Amino acid sequence: MDIFFQDQDEARLPPEQVRLIQSQITPLHGTNRVKVFLELTSFIKRPNIEIILSNGTGKVVAQTSILETMLRKLEITMHMGESEPGNEYTFESIVYYQKLPEPSDTPVVVPLPDPMIVDHRTAKFIFP
Repeated sequence: MDIFFQDQDEARLPPEQVRLIQSQITPLHGTNRVKVFLELTSFIKRPNIEIILSNGTGKVVAQTSILETMLRKLEITMHMGESEPGNEYTFESIVYYQKLPEPSDTPVVVPLPDPMIVDHRTAKFIFP
């Protein structure tokens, strides 16, 4: 499958070279929501992204998975299950590829191999 990018001269990278160019989070005042912005390098194969928000004790308060994105720039709004003004939170973004087993006519339970993580970013932020 050929993926359309605005700049056709831009080199598309194989999975092991795909990276996050930008990863930022902005709390939305007066709500329990945050705006997440991610930008990836160009890619040949569509990557998966995992976004995890956790509180100071490590408890996950929001999480989402984006499977095989076609977009290099993503902007999403996430609802945090709990947010305490003035508390510190951790924003984690993981870009990875997952090799899936080949389909079979007979049902067989096959464990998934570990994902190939190509980039990982962590940042702290204070909820206003």
